[in-house]
Amino acid sequence: MDSDGYPTEKELQEIRDWPFEKLPELLPHVKSLWWQADWGWSEVGGTYNISTAGWSGNEDIIGALQDNTMFWMLYWQKSTRGGHYVFEKMGVSG
Repeated sequence: MDSDGYPTEKELQEIRDWPFEKLPELLPHVKSLWWQADWGWSEVGGTYNISTAGWSGNEDIIGALQDNTMFWMLYWQKSTRGGHYVFEKMGVSG
């Protein structure tokens, strides 16, 4: 994170390049970079509900997640207007 709390380009690239075999570790890592994770982040039974709160740093992280094709194909469930995303761990349904 930079001095203002934004993810650095190096951190965003790490998300984009995150290896397939370590995908289960990606969202916990992303949470460590997320602004206002205590408000805009929850996990219940392998389903993550994440809200960007309109903060551009969080939006940049979502963009990096989208650029990680395997992550997005396997984990993304839905997005709603206003910056809310739902991700689900592989093999979990609810």
